[in-house]
Amino acid sequence: MAEQNYYYGTGKRKTAIAQVRIYPGQGQITINEKPIGEVFPRSALQSVILEPMKLTSMANKFNIVAKVHGGGVTSQAGAMRHGIARALLVSDVNLRPVLKQNKMLTRDDRIKESKKYGLKRARRAKQYTKR
Repeated sequence: MAEQNYYYGTGKRKTAIAQVRIYPGQGQITINEKPIGEVFPRSALQSVILEPMKLTSMANKFNIVAKVHGGGVTSQAGAMRHGIARALLVSDVNLRPVLKQNKMLTRDDRIKESKKYGLKRARRAKQYTKR
């Protein structure tokens, strides 16, 4: 059976899901078969995605290939960050203290609250009038 030459991590935030594979390489990043600049043109989102790589000094040691779907662009960037951190952890267990200290391994579980019956939204009720 062929040996696996990549490390896998799944990242989630809100409704966004990122399936991340990291391969040994020079630091190329492909998201949904497109370069990172095309999918995330804002540099702030790119720095969020690359944060786990910079913290662990692995920026030019792995190529990243990811599939991202659901949510908005900020949520997708957060999911990518989570997935990359998990994949790095699979590649080297000694990175755990650094990633955990910077809260890269914790899933951000804040999601939209569901609508309640009798209300307009989750907590928004009809306006009260005295008369």
